[in-house]
Amino acid sequence: MVELAGIGPAPFAAMLLADLGADVIRIDRPGGGTTFGPYDNDLLNRGRPSVAVDLKHPEGVRVVLDLAARADAVIESFRPGVAERLGVGPDDCQARNELLVYGRMTGWGQDGPLAHTAGHDVGYVALTGALHAIGDAGGPPQIPLNLVGDFGGGAMYLVVGILAAVMEARTSGKGQVVDAAIVDGASHLTMMVRGMLAAGSWQDRRGVNIFDGGAPFYAVYETSDGRHITLAPLEPQFYRELLDRLGLADAPGLPDRADRSAWPRLRQRLAERIASRSLAEWLQVFEGSDACVAPVLSLDEAPRHPHLAARETFVDHGGVLQPAPAPRFSRTPAALSSPPSRPGQDTRTALHAWGITDVDHLVAAGAVYEES
Repeated sequence: MVELAGIGPAPFAAMLLADLGADVIRIDRPGGGTTFGPYDNDLLNRGRPSVAVDLKHPEGVRVVLDLAARADAVIESFRPGVAERLGVGPDDCQARNELLVYGRMTGWGQDGPLAHTAGHDVGYVALTGALHAIGDAGGPPQIPLNLVGDFGGGAMYLVVGILAAVMEARTSGKGQVVDAAIVDGASHLTMMVRGMLAAGSWQDRRGVNIFDGGAPFYAVYETSDGRHITLAPLEPQFYRELLDRLGLADAPGLPDRADRSAWPRLRQRLAERIASRSLAEWLQVFEGSDACVAPVLSLDEAPRHPHLAARETFVDHGGVLQPAPAPRFSRTPAALSSPPSRPGQDTRTALHAWGITDVDHLVAAGAVYEES
């Protein structure tokens, strides 16, 4: 697979595919691109070699087309029309490889009134209605990092689309273009909520519904030491266990959770009870229970949680603690192969591995670059 380097969802998609065993070669621009820290810590670039190619040089374009001729798929995240102007668009690449799947990652998509305008995650999610639904009642929408847009609505849909198209190409003998737009994917992620909205069981405002923090039994509470704990006992039997362990099962006047008008009073009772003990104390109370209670851990704390540690959900690779590949396979387990490469670090070895033999000529011509 050939990745034309970008930022955010496209490198995440390429990283995920590399984690799962795909042979991905990353085409960086000479001098590197945008990163949010040292290249050695840019974990989105793990697992694949970097080749620095000047896409404004005819020989550089030829290198990309030669690689596309050998690949199952190409990933790019330029604005619509840029890849075509560079000479590495879908028609250019598929002329060399009829089976090629060409994956395009954008925020707005390849067409529509906004297709050629700049944007970023929060704007895409805002347009879909998803951002409107996230936050406390009476407060502003809360940005869910870039998990709903870039990575959930973007990268994951690009990966699914590429894998589906590669499988279809093996049957039909023809590749195709995958138009993965964050606005499409993020909208798709709201499917259940939109179904509930249509059924009348969801209100189109924040913090008053069952999954948005409105329900007192599906919410976050503060403990006596200023930490936070989550409750999510949706099923009646789990809710009964929650009340038992909180010591509220036989509490007089405890509001009925089925009565939405009583939710504010129920929330107050739960909040007062949970605020009476520390997070550690409550975790002891709920250890091994089905009350659906979990601590809110920081990014630094999460890898040390006994469950995540036992599953090795996080691994130390190249001296950097990072999430392990996911999902898991019974017969062909995924494994991290290499730490993030700096732009052009692997130009010579990677091109040779992909069958490009005239690297000396390409370097001398200024079409490709090696890290100095």
